[in-house]
Amino acid sequence: MESLKLSFEAITPIFLLMALGYCLRMWKVADKKEFDAMNRLVFRVFLPVLLFFNIYKTDATRMFDAKLVLFVVAGELLVFLLGYFLVFRLTADTRRGVMLQAFFRSNYAILGIPLVDYICDGRATGLASLMVAVVVPLINILAVTTLERFRPDGGKPNLKKLVTGILKNPLIIGCVLGMVFFLGGFKLPLVLERSVENVSKVASPLAIITLGASFTFSSIRGYAKDIAIILAARLIIVPLLALPLAALLGLTGEAMACLLIIYGGPVAVSSFSMAQQMGADENLAAHAVVFTSAGCLLTLFVWIFALNMLGLF
Repeated sequence: MESLKLSFEAITPIFLLMALGYCLRMWKVADKKEFDAMNRLVFRVFLPVLLFFNIYKTDATRMFDAKLVLFVVAGELLVFLLGYFLVFRLTADTRRGVMLQAFFRSNYAILGIPLVDYICDGRATGLASLMVAVVVPLINILAVTTLERFRPDGGKPNLKKLVTGILKNPLIIGCVLGMVFFLGGFKLPLVLERSVENVSKVASPLAIITLGASFTFSSIRGYAKDIAIILAARLIIVPLLALPLAALLGLTGEAMACLLIIYGGPVAVSSFSMAQQMGADENLAAHAVVFTSAGCLLTLFVWIFALNMLGLF
């Protein structure tokens, strides 16, 4: 029951903020144009600052677990490649980018540290924080590549545009700057660091509120098949493939807890902001976040219970 309580307490605030955004739109406190402007601000300013600060604050005194890092990098690339071939068979052209993004992009930046810390009784804060520096840049590069590859205009992939899109993407820039400060051991002046921290705190709540404002129940029927595929892939199939393999390779305890959230957590809230700003199917992106966040209340409970019973935590 503690596992279920943990999942509920971690996910419920997300739903409350989504509900706030939905109500603000229904009450006409702000219209779609204004919420779209907020989302652009989230994508271009607040989320990059959040990603920068998460990596910047990573505990550099904790040594990398080389096996864990290699597994995460290889695993994410394999999920990306597997999903790449599957989406051609599973969904329409205009939805493939968002569908593929949902396969590999978990909400680790927001949920990873608190959930891993709880699972391991406070022993894994350093490792969970350190994995942010690995996971966040990797999945954002893959996400930009995905959404550029499956452009809604149906045009052929343009390598120059793809590279330019990666280099100019605000989330990638935030990650790169964070890595520069992290690897270089650079520190901001205390006053500036506190200001950056305050700005970073705005990102997640505002991103979730704008997501809720974009959600419409009437569009669910048209996405039922795609939502079902995303739920099965993100919460069941991907962790079912990744976690047993990790156990066979000897990744248990703190490392396994990190992998559970990376491969079995809900779709990242930032995937909606990126999809909207890059012209992808924002409705499907919103549904992916909402329904995987709801579904993981059950699936994370089952995974935590099963892995604990097997002695892998």
